[in-house]
Amino acid sequence: MYRLLHIDDDAQFCRMLSDYFAAESFDVVSIHDGRKALQHVLASPGNEYDLVLLDLAPPGVDAFEVLRAVRSRQNTPVIMLTGSPRPLDCIVGLETGADDYLVKPFDPRELLARVRAVLRRAQKTCSHPLPRPDRIVLGDIEVDVGSRLVRRNGEKLRLTSAEFSFLEILVRAAGQVVSRDRLARRALGRELGSFDRSIDMHVSRLRKKLGNEHNGIERIKTIRGTGFVYTIPDQFPWRTPHL
Repeated sequence: MYRLLHIDDDAQFCRMLSDYFAAESFDVVSIHDGRKALQHVLASPGNEYDLVLLDLAPPGVDAFEVLRAVRSRQNTPVIMLTGSPRPLDCIVGLETGADDYLVKPFDPRELLARVRAVLRRAQKTCSHPLPRPDRIVLGDIEVDVGSRLVRRNGEKLRLTSAEFSFLEILVRAAGQVVSRDRLARRALGRELGSFDRSIDMHVSRLRKKLGNEHNGIERIKTIRGTGFVYTIPDQFPWRTPHL
């Protein structure tokens, strides 16, 4: 049984969601106050919850402060829930380290699908390394697929499960354009909405952590209207097939 932490000021909504997820073999703990949620997160061991559902407007403490607290102590996946249609809120959430977001109102089945997709990525991150894990080296970046670790010049980088999934897909297809739709399906486990900026924000965070350039060459290049390509050092032009 997966254990979820749900932080939301709407007690009725929490009960409804808890009942729905209980029928799907999830144990949900709900907290309705942001300050109490922050204290709970800071006092909890890193492995107490498999995933956090965080509403953007819990009273008492800014939701992004709670998200930063989670990210500073553990790699527990976070899905942000918001009743605000403003794209900026979702962008800030992704920049702060959320794995995904969903705008209210939504169908509980869609949230369940998002939760399962994020948990599948997280489960890969926490699984034991393979006896001979895949290892991909491109320039100063080393990607250990078995242990889901990334190093730059030998120094380990801290990536979220979503960021690692994006990087793995891009480096496996290095030199080739990977479409935005394929990235959404493979990395996020869902189709990409018309105004969905989540891919752009995950790639932006990935660029910051990897370093935007290596030897003066942009690592992850945006192909306008199509997708992204991870450049191969000293190899130009890029191969043209789209994935």
